[in-house]
Amino acid sequence: MSDIAVMRVDFGYFVRPAEETGTGSARAEPALGYLIDHPDGRILVDTGMGHVPGVDAHYRPRRVALGEALAVAGSKIDDIRYVVNCHLHFDHCGGNAELVGRPVFTQRSELALARTSAQYLAALVDHPGAVLEELDGEAEILPGVLIVPTPGHTAGHQSVVVVTGDGTVIVAGQSHDHATAFTGDVLGHRAGVGVSPPWLGRLLSLDPRQVLFAHDNAVWTP
Repeated sequence: MSDIAVMRVDFGYFVRPAEETGTGSARAEPALGYLIDHPDGRILVDTGMGHVPGVDAHYRPRRVALGEALAVAGSKIDDIRYVVNCHLHFDHCGGNAELVGRPVFTQRSELALARTSAQYLAALVDHPGAVLEELDGEAEILPGVLIVPTPGHTAGHQSVVVVTGDGTVIVAGQSHDHATAFTGDVLGHRAGVGVSPPWLGRLLSLDPRQVLFAHDNAVWTP
């Protein structure tokens, strides 16, 4: 659809401790969301990093407030009609409470984890005024905007497929930590080498022109 566009939203960065990187060294990572400008209403994919005791000491976040981040992207909080969280960790749903009343699309399995697992911060999810739209698998939430489950980082992780006039853009969230890892899985899938995520073929069948990530400024292109 020629009148749909996808824009990056910069929510700042955080420092992932050495014990979580797998490299033995700490790593600074961007916290990125994506604004989908759709004729039926703007959709925000991920909302930034939440303020919860203990988070700042562990991840040392440098936040860009939701309103400020949206302004840089040419929008404002009142423009947002829908929210999609790729998953419900603190660095992806931290601004949900500033978007009270908007439908928030999440996989049912992810919401169940957010309410029961210590790896989540349930207060960021079930805040007053939250409107949670639970999905069980793929769903087209607006014409040209398809949510596809991409479990791995979490059991209920999901990606957003957007059909624009310039081709299909996939907001893959944290399906992979960075574009290089996605490239490796795509090549392995094509060559029949290694073990790629079972949903990767589904994403590639949608013929993406670009794949975007939550913690990498790099963009995957075929």
